[in-house]
Amino acid sequence: MRVSPHSDLRPYLRTLDAETLADLLHAQAERDPELRHSLELRAATQSGDVSEAHRLLDTAVTDGNVEYTAKIGAVLDTLQRMLDAGSRADLAPLARRTVDDISEVLEQSGDHAGDLADRLDRAVELYARACAARPPDPEKLADWILEVEFDGPGRPVIDLAEFATALGEPGLKRIKSTVDDILAANGPGHRRDVAERLREQLAEVLGDVDELVAILSAKPPRVDVSLKIVRVLRAAGRHSEAIAHAARALTHDKQPQPEDETSRRRKDFDAKPGPETYAALREAATKDGKWTVQRREALARLRERAAEGAEQADELVRVLLEDGRPDEAWRAGVRFGASAEFKLELAEQRAAEHPAETIPVFREHVDELIERKDPQAYQEAARRLKLLRTLHKRAETPGEFTAYLAALVENHRRKTRLITEIRAARIAIPKAVTSPRTPR
Repeated sequence: MRVSPHSDLRPYLRTLDAETLADLLHAQAERDPELRHSLELRAATQSGDVSEAHRLLDTAVTDGNVEYTAKIGAVLDTLQRMLDAGSRADLAPLARRTVDDISEVLEQSGDHAGDLADRLDRAVELYARACAARPPDPEKLADWILEVEFDGPGRPVIDLAEFATALGEPGLKRIKSTVDDILAANGPGHRRDVAERLREQLAEVLGDVDELVAILSAKPPRVDVSLKIVRVLRAAGRHSEAIAHAARALTHDKQPQPEDETSRRRKDFDAKPGPETYAALREAATKDGKWTVQRREALARLRERAAEGAEQADELVRVLLEDGRPDEAWRAGVRFGASAEFKLELAEQRAAEHPAETIPVFREHVDELIERKDPQAYQEAARRLKLLRTLHKRAETPGEFTAYLAALVENHRRKTRLITEIRAARIAIPKAVTSPRTPR
């Protein structure tokens, strides 16, 4: 599968001089507000200063929807770039402000679908990463989560697992205390629904198997709920209980049950998790207004499967790509070990914006090509080495490429065809390894 069917213009662009490229990029930035804001922020945050991003948010609320969405996109790109680079700056305040700003705009507009809603989900994910990198006060973070969940407009929906590290024991304890109080009051409505959902997440995060099984068992019988109980029990090593529950669930499933379209599609997905059943579930659940919860549960199932092997990891990556979440797809591919072919496709798509991240993937590909011991493979390896040289320059680590190339040539110096192809690609071989080997 090709991630992108479009022709790769980078070989041509590399033939252009810097001034021509700058003119082309500037002209495009004049037509594309999001690109312009992204470039402005890149220039302003090279040293880790996020003041320009805050300034952009100061002016964003007065803009029209298109301009606002573009500015928010630029701020999110900046946050992600700095997090990916391991910035020492405390990015949590900026990330939280971005989440709050988007939430306010969505509440005022009443439109919880579309590009801005997707940016809100991304902002929450980045805030969780920023908190993990530089944890804020755990009780204050807990108070923010409680306010968003219980007093907010219904978006964003927080996944406690993403914030568990930053919350720690004090923060989780604070959330649990509030949840327990609301459930004890036994009042109906939105607040109780939220408390029930958070209670389940707390049981998962805290590893309380008995509590989690009790919560799930109290739900209306559904295939996905039964499967989750079985998975929880198996993960805890309680295999006999898992088998007994599976048998009871199987007996219940043979009885006819009234189902809506989302339930039918969820049943199909649980029976055969994958891109096709996920897409069908997304379509049905979106129409029924149930996609936020269904998506989280479906992705959790796909992540569990992704740990089983490269084929399942590829399915998760494919789903995330089709969901329009390339950053999540990349992280999933790396974390779960997607196939070499798929990781290469992802790296080619990601190299322009995140060169440092993709370098290990291209190095692995070079090794694999060299191991083929084939003239065409050697030629392709040289082409990839040329790309690696460019990526190291963009990542401001040219010295690492020199050392890497020196070690590679030294290791394969007897492969004369490979050395010839490297020279033909106009890659300078370090002098230390170009002299003949001293006889031993």
